[in-house]
Amino acid sequence: MPELELFVAPNTCARVATIALEEIGVPFETTLIRTAANQQNSPEFLKINPKGKVPALLIDGAPLTENVAILSWLAATYPEAHLLPETDDELAALKQTADLAFWAGTVHPVVTRIAMPMKMIPDAAQSFEIVRPKGVEDMNKIMKMIDTRLQDGPWWYGETWSIVDGYLYWVWGRITGVGYDGTAFPNVQKHFELSNARPAVQRAMAREEVNIDVLKSENLYMPPR
Repeated sequence: MPELELFVAPNTCARVATIALEEIGVPFETTLIRTAANQQNSPEFLKINPKGKVPALLIDGAPLTENVAILSWLAATYPEAHLLPETDDELAALKQTADLAFWAGTVHPVVTRIAMPMKMIPDAAQSFEIVRPKGVEDMNKIMKMIDTRLQDGPWWYGETWSIVDGYLYWVWGRITGVGYDGTAFPNVQKHFELSNARPAVQRAMAREEVNIDVLKSENLYMPPR
């Protein structure tokens, strides 16, 4: 069994990989990266991930970065956890990769415009006046599509939970946590409630709360705005 160490920060998409590992049930360690102290750009962390981002997963000391790669590796290495639907069809497997890439490459940047618009333009006030509203507009289109998809079942793939649902769980929690109005998307709201009831999600969130408490004790916690 490989030794696993996941580098995380509260409220980031590292939550998705944490949920995946909790669903698998193997031992793993989480290491907190203090973004308010710019630890993600420290020489020590840049040796692990030169991109200066979480998550990063050490597998027996070897780093793997990017959620699409991390989640794909976990799904392939621990098939008994059913992180993705089982398939022997190459095209179906590629469609699963496309689903993960959709969340990482299409949805995540819109999350950033809503949750951290100040990253887009230097004027913080204008970022909330210009960038966030446009992000909300784009997210509404995305959530309309997702809400329609979820009519066929509570999860992304119907009746079966997958780590794609872990990604949706993070997205929804992140944007509603900064005031996104999701009342027009009842199926997504139900999805979030069902996700909260999963033991693996609860364990992942408990880990995150511990890290939040650590950051608060060091005056380094930045609550969502």
